[in-house]
Amino acid sequence: MSETKKTILVLSFAICLMVNYGFEKFNTRIDDRPNIIFILTDDQRFDALGYAENSLIHTPEMDKLAASGTYFNNAMVTTPICAASRASILTGLYERTHNFTFTSGNVRSEYMRKSYPRLLKDSGYETAFYGKYGVKYDSLDKQFDEYESYDRNGKFDDRRGYFYKTIDADTVHLTRYTGQRALDFIDKADSQKPFSLSLSFSAPHAHDAAKDQYFWQNEVNEVLEDITIPLPELGNDQYFDQQPKFVKSGFNRLRWGWRYDTSEKYQHSVKGYYRMISGIDLEIGKIRAKLEEKGLDRNTIIVLMGDNGYFLGERQMAGKWLLYDNSVRVPLIIYDPRVNKSQKSEEMALNIDVPATILDIADVTQPAEWHGKSLMPIVVGEERSLNRDTVLIEHIWEFEHIPPSEGVRTRDWKYFRYVNEKSFEELYNLKENPKETKNLAKEEDYRSVLLALRKKCDVLIDEYSDNYSLAPNGLKVVLNELPAKSSKAILAYSWQIPEHIEKQNAYQILVASSKENIDRNIGDIWNSGRVGDSFHEAITHMGSKLESGIDYYWKVRVYDEANRLSAYSEPQNFQYNLE
Repeated sequence: MSETKKTILVLSFAICLMVNYGFEKFNTRIDDRPNIIFILTDDQRFDALGYAENSLIHTPEMDKLAASGTYFNNAMVTTPICAASRASILTGLYERTHNFTFTSGNVRSEYMRKSYPRLLKDSGYETAFYGKYGVKYDSLDKQFDEYESYDRNGKFDDRRGYFYKTIDADTVHLTRYTGQRALDFIDKADSQKPFSLSLSFSAPHAHDAAKDQYFWQNEVNEVLEDITIPLPELGNDQYFDQQPKFVKSGFNRLRWGWRYDTSEKYQHSVKGYYRMISGIDLEIGKIRAKLEEKGLDRNTIIVLMGDNGYFLGERQMAGKWLLYDNSVRVPLIIYDPRVNKSQKSEEMALNIDVPATILDIADVTQPAEWHGKSLMPIVVGEERSLNRDTVLIEHIWEFEHIPPSEGVRTRDWKYFRYVNEKSFEELYNLKENPKETKNLAKEEDYRSVLLALRKKCDVLIDEYSDNYSLAPNGLKVVLNELPAKSSKAILAYSWQIPEHIEKQNAYQILVASSKENIDRNIGDIWNSGRVGDSFHEAITHMGSKLESGIDYYWKVRVYDEANRLSAYSEPQNFQYNLE
């Protein structure tokens, strides 16, 4: 038989097999890179899954992923709030750099051009997104081949906030809707190219406008039905009283009143929180079954993470935002079916590591300016360590009800301070005091640790601040004399705005009576607060009366045209002299 006839017979036999048994089982694509599913949950704290030894919650599918993949026991977000954390996951950058939060404009296009979905799409992946995008950006079509961005519906202050999407004319919970969009996408995914599917569940975030806060699918009604949830550790008054006044009067306490201040609210809210996570778990089970049905399960990597942690009544708080571990630590699981091992890693993995990891899976080069590291060397067993001894953690959104803070964490220590009151510092020995109840910041025996971590915090802040964070410069203080024969004069402040800012949208001036106060961002003579004004010359002093011949210090920071905040300028020393 000639070679030509042999080839024809082989091809004919292959075609018969494909016709009889389905093309997808015999389809070999040129691009054999793995599929990637990234699942992001909203407000899921580190211990809110069964694998973390939480006996209250029911998460068998998450537990299976953790037990058969790599579970990062010390995973954290660099900023414990959804907007900034999601921007960090997309861009691979600290909040300090991307400077995005709720009140700013779009994430800079310079950063989003190198977002992980954009790079995957440009490299040949079929990309899709469903759920809460949570970041302001007008060009999702540049990142995803198909997408639908939606979240809780703010028009409704009841369960309809979570129940407004439909499947086949039936109104369903957002979690069920997101799961179905995933199933539909997998069903029709292009067999000739790998896919990257990003799923962002709104659950278990409370529906803040609603009296009942938490809403879940009927399928999980029985979860915790006959169980009484134990009261939170650190729920006594003493742990609340330890907080500075500006924390005690902030959003964490306000929302505690919405969710936990009575036993009835506490039981409803914590059960609701856990039930909503169990609802996500149900969808994960369906997604995995669909992958197996389509023959994709052995070549699809699943990454699961929470966007930030959450207080469940600890310190009589709700929400996140603060830099305690309840708020910062999250679950992180990487399940790679190609790796025949499971492990629990104690490395400090970060949300900014997730995009680096996804690009590594896809064999796409990570942008040099990204701040994270790929976790795949740990997943596949090539490395045991990330060689990371200290990480920056921060929440620097300027919002009056949530005090901004910044700090560092090592495996054994945590240091943080409040940006606008740097004299409020906290230091914890996590090895001996993992609940963070004994603040060592003022204890002389730990002075050297405090100074070292404070310095490291300053170093990392400088490292992760780019040219878009440049501060105002050219500070001047002048005396503007009043009309003739007047013995009075008006002190005025001027500065130059950074070159990258097209237009100053607002400013904040601090004037202090000492170098120590100005370095701690304490404007004891004048704190202008945010002043919405483009003027930056001859701004009249409106603070306390100044004495002649005394040293004062001042500095300024500005908001750009998109309401992004700059760093403070270097302080300037001046005297108020009438002579």
